[in-house]
Amino acid sequence: MKILAIDSSGMVASVALVSDDIVIAEYNVNFKKTHSQTLLPMVDEIVRMLELDTQEIDAIAVAAGPGSFTGLRIGSATVKGLAQALSKPVVAVPTVDALAYNLYGTDCLVCPIMDARRNQTYTGIYSFSRTEDGYKMNVLTNQCAVDIREIIELLNGKGKEVVFLGDGVPVFREQIDELLQVPHTYAPAFMNRQRAAALATLAFEYIREGKTSTAAEFTPIYLRLSQAEREQLEKERATE
Repeated sequence: MKILAIDSSGMVASVALVSDDIVIAEYNVNFKKTHSQTLLPMVDEIVRMLELDTQEIDAIAVAAGPGSFTGLRIGSATVKGLAQALSKPVVAVPTVDALAYNLYGTDCLVCPIMDARRNQTYTGIYSFSRTEDGYKMNVLTNQCAVDIREIIELLNGKGKEVVFLGDGVPVFREQIDELLQVPHTYAPAFMNRQRAAALATLAFEYIREGKTSTAAEFTPIYLRLSQAEREQLEKERATE
């Protein structure tokens, strides 16, 4: 089975093609360009380099959110268009879950943190447990948008070593080092940001569990209002 995976939920634009247990291609760009400039050219480049018949693709996985509102909309439009054109199912994987999957097999707690602005983070808490076939990722705290101090308090209560990753690390590292009372470390460069290969690998689990949708059914997960929506709501409340 071949899965094309697309992640544009953060600063990184990432596209991968994974066939069962082999990453055939992965293209990651973390640069100051909009995803509207990079995403489709990245998909096109992978298709061209592999001389891929797109009908060989069995499903299209996407980082469904939370994340950058603009990035999620671009990713959603791209995936919807591809899935509809190719008549393929969409596998919507929560962004924070896919990010945590980068650290597959660790015996530490995993805490992805994405910068959500206003001292908030998109985050969750995860662990991995041994199974007959490898490791199973356990969601201990579902992805959420919270103040960074709230997730630190939850981690202190668990009393176990933690590995952090995500674009929120450079933003919140000082607070983490100051307030976290359990041993902790930070993932290295090659696994500390969104990677479509990890997204695709986790998507295989979703497919086995029957968690797919059509292009028309798929909608991103935002978790909170956009800045424009918040400002509009504040204006409405001010005039009441």
